[in-house]
Amino acid sequence: MTMNLHLSFNEIITATMVLFAVIDILGSIPIVIDLRRKVGHIQSEKASIVSAIIMIVFLYLGKEILNLVGIDIGSFAVAGSFVLFFLAIEMILGVTLFKDDEPESASVVPLAFPLIAGAGSLTSILSLRAEFHTVNILIAIILNMSFVYAVLKSSAKLERLLGKAGIGVIRKVFGIILLAISVKLFVTNIKELL
Repeated sequence: MTMNLHLSFNEIITATMVLFAVIDILGSIPIVIDLRRKVGHIQSEKASIVSAIIMIVFLYLGKEILNLVGIDIGSFAVAGSFVLFFLAIEMILGVTLFKDDEPESASVVPLAFPLIAGAGSLTSILSLRAEFHTVNILIAIILNMSFVYAVLKSSAKLERLLGKAGIGVIRKVFGIILLAISVKLFVTNIKELL
């Protein structure tokens, strides 16, 4: 009995690029640096592994999980847009909305979820699943998480390279981009709900 894995280089590349754009770890560098300043240390391995697990579980069980708790994808995406909105406000205005008593947990919340494996990436995974074979999306997730890990691991070097002024500028610019993404995610999905 032979098993056809349906491996497709084109599907892997497309899915990887879609997830790369949605996850936008390069755009999240200012948030990562800011979180590291607040909590002192970010566990790159933990954040990457937790993100990968969330995405892989969602790849196989996403619709079922949401249906089980009575949430549709549109509602899930709208909720995620609010989290992204508040992160963007923090970046643009320089205010602190996210507070955490346990420093270690910044690796999971808000970094692994919802920043890396957030509503945007999870919704994208469900959309990709409708078009592509699961194995190709799985490979795309692993490739993206490898890149995310590399960026998280080198965040201290990137901070030194960019300097305080550079980070300030990037933080504001990406804050506005993140705000725009949150508004788009909200508007796109709120139409379906109303």
